[in-house]
Amino acid sequence: MKKEKSTIHDIARKLNITASTVSRALNDHPRISESTKKAVQKAAQKLNYQPNHLAAALRSGRSNILGVIVPTVDRSFFSSVVRGIEEIANGSRYNVMICQSYDNHEKEVAAVEALLSARVDGIIASYAKETRTFDHFMKAKQRGIPVILFDRSNDDLELSHVVVDDFLGAYKATEHLIQQGCKRIGHFTNTHPISIFKDRLRGYKEALIANGLTYDESLVVESNLQLEDGRESMLQLLNRKELPDGIFSASAYGILGALQVLIEKGIRVPQDVALVGFSNEPYTSFTEPALSAVEQHSLRMGNAAAEIFLEEVSEEEKKFIPQKIVLKPELIIRQSSLRKK
Repeated sequence: MKKEKSTIHDIARKLNITASTVSRALNDHPRISESTKKAVQKAAQKLNYQPNHLAAALRSGRSNILGVIVPTVDRSFFSSVVRGIEEIANGSRYNVMICQSYDNHEKEVAAVEALLSARVDGIIASYAKETRTFDHFMKAKQRGIPVILFDRSNDDLELSHVVVDDFLGAYKATEHLIQQGCKRIGHFTNTHPISIFKDRLRGYKEALIANGLTYDESLVVESNLQLEDGRESMLQLLNRKELPDGIFSASAYGILGALQVLIEKGIRVPQDVALVGFSNEPYTSFTEPALSAVEQHSLRMGNAAAEIFLEEVSEEEKKFIPQKIVLKPELIIRQSSLRKK
């Protein structure tokens, strides 16, 4: 037999106080004494009371829930951003509800609908690689719900963004390879035309040109930038008449795949081919040789996104002006690219 849920009225009867006093005690109202608050909390635990957050949200207009949508939580970058969001949100008594889109547009739209049904107070998202239209995010904004995008941005949308300077990160990575003596540098990019990969490709191109090297389109390989894609992209470049002497990958998985192939083929890293990837995932420091990578400051990105949310949600008239925060990337140089000491 299913046990009935306890209510604030059950707590009130047990303590011989009013339901409104119980409600205020549970919400830490300053006019309720500490002794009453403790008694209410103790009775609530004994009665296994579970607050109805949806009903509370309907009454107050606030749920104190912040929705977060990420492509996947099993990548260190996204899990670190979520941690950064939680650090700030939890400090302001917001709980975080996480949804994964798996880089699928339909799943992302469904996630936004689910969060709206849960009456979240805001949404922070890194949109899916498949996403080309943004009506679902604009629907939330039109309801007065703050929407903040991170990592993957779209300047055409009147939404706040927190991003890393992808162009600068790619420029630094490519220029570093040139400074290490590389002259034929390959680039792994993504097939999806989203801003981060466009900017990383542009940074690679401009670093080559600024340092007197020719941009050769045949050295650019498009894929989904997963581990196996990195392997296949490296094999593709090794089949060329003139081999590359450096690789800059727009993802960490891509450069890891390249490293595996080079080791299997007996090609020395970095002496024959130097490697740099984008995103300083934890495993990049554990490979042999350790992989050079562009640090995106994911924790700081999450902090900044949550701080913008808190600013926007506090705007009483909901007339917030979109902000764009651009974080400066850092090139972490390790053995995979270090030829000159």
